Amino acid sequence: FPSNLVAAAFMSVPIGSDVDGMNILGLITYAIAFGIALRMLGTMGDELIRFFDVFNEGTMVIVSWVMWYAPFGIAFLVAGKIVDMEDPVLLATNLGKYIICCLLGHVIHGGLVLPLIYFLVTRKNPYRFLMGIITPLTTAFGTASSSATLPLMIKHVEEVNGVDKTISRFILPIGATVNMDGAALFQTVATVFIAYLNDVTLNIGQIFTILVTATASSVGAAGIPAGGVLTLAIILEATGLPTKDISLILAVDWLIDRSCTVVNVEGDAFGAGILDELNKRYSKKPALVVEHELQEVNTYEDPKSSLDTESSLLPSS
Repeated sequence: FPSNLVAAAFMSVPIGSDVDGMNILGLITYAIAFGIALRMLGTMGDELIRFFDVFNEGTMVIVSWVMWYAPFGIAFLVAGKIVDMEDPVLLATNLGKYIICCLLGHVIHGGLVLPLIYFLVTRKNPYRFLMGIITPLTTAFGTASSSATLPLMIKHVEEVNGVDKTISRFILPIGATVNMDGAALFQTVATVFIAYLNDVTLNIGQIFTILVTATASSVGAAGIPAGGVLTLAIILEATGLPTKDISLILAVDWLIDRSCTVVNVEGDAFGAGILDELNKRYSKKPALVVEHELQEVNTYEDPKSSLDTESSLLPSS
């Protein structure tokens, strides 16, 4: 918790004393605590919550204005960065290594880690499940947007992979905005890359901050193209790295963002498949118990009922 909320917007304490830079972790911690407090107030807190909702929507309108001229601004930012570099060839080489690292990480996570988790839980072939959603994955690569891929993903998960629609239509929309493991991986690599460019050696505390902040910020990232780059500034601020170097990330983000989106939607689909399998597995257990109880009832012979039957066969007096 920051000792001064206003000062936290300008100063941080990564080494025990105040330094220039926003205290992102402190602000996030306070925001979470304050949000919980507002919810506990019930109807009394609705007015302030509505204020923040309107404030957020107004900010999004301003961001949409900025997005219109963003390509021109990015072009000049990258040009200025190249002019400042003493060795442009070295910069291009480093960017190539950054791209390879991100793509390799996405391949390992999407091709091995996520399928392994699916197999360990369901004991089914994960690559057969992936073949059923190959069209949504291709769409995710082409659009670089989890939200744009959502309708097609729901259709294929239900119709091809046989996931219950009550599960897919609950899990997939949440995953499109919350599950951003591909973006978290990209943000971590990008932060380390920017630290390398600035000759900054990251200590254990900074690495831990990167991991925590990347996970938290990826949850709040929008499912739109370049959504992960917007939250990258939060991680850079939290670790004390210069945010101006984001321009280099933007120069190659058109490729990295596509592989991020593929991994994001793949994780959403696997999550729906795992939950569907667990639901089927546990829903069968009560049915078997009920069937077993019915069999016991059918085979149980009540002595009193047999006596009544025999007495009914005797001639009446």
